[in-house]
Amino acid sequence: MENDIQFKHVTPVQIRFSDVDQYGHMNNSVYFSLYDLAKTSYFQDVFGEKEWKDFSVVIANINADFLAPVFFSDKLIIETAVIHIGHKSFTLVQRAINQASGVLKCQCRTVMVGYDVATKEPVDIPLSYKKAICSFEGKTLEELSAPL
Repeated sequence: MENDIQFKHVTPVQIRFSDVDQYGHMNNSVYFSLYDLAKTSYFQDVFGEKEWKDFSVVIANINADFLAPVFFSDKLIIETAVIHIGHKSFTLVQRAINQASGVLKCQCRTVMVGYDVATKEPVDIPLSYKKAICSFEGKTLEELSAPL
């Protein structure tokens, strides 16, 4: 994935006993729960505690590259950055990193789509949300709207 992304959001996560499989490493399905936890933290930090709940998003696509095993004793952080904003969607990149060694364990790309719960249809991302993301990421809307 992208190597030139500046990750301004970091979420420390705790590996639970139940996250580790019979081989002694974290099961691949657990990463997605940790990425969701970090997305929630990102939204709270970018949009505020109440504000982000006024606008719904759903995951349209998610892909992960599993690069190295995570063990129970690892101290993980999840880095999150928005790398693209479209009319109805935005794209996040997240990385699971061993905090002590700096080793990248897994990276993930997620496309999230604005969603109207009542009509069950995609909706435009409000400009105020786009501006909040741009402000947090330190980029202009033009920069984040450029094709990937």
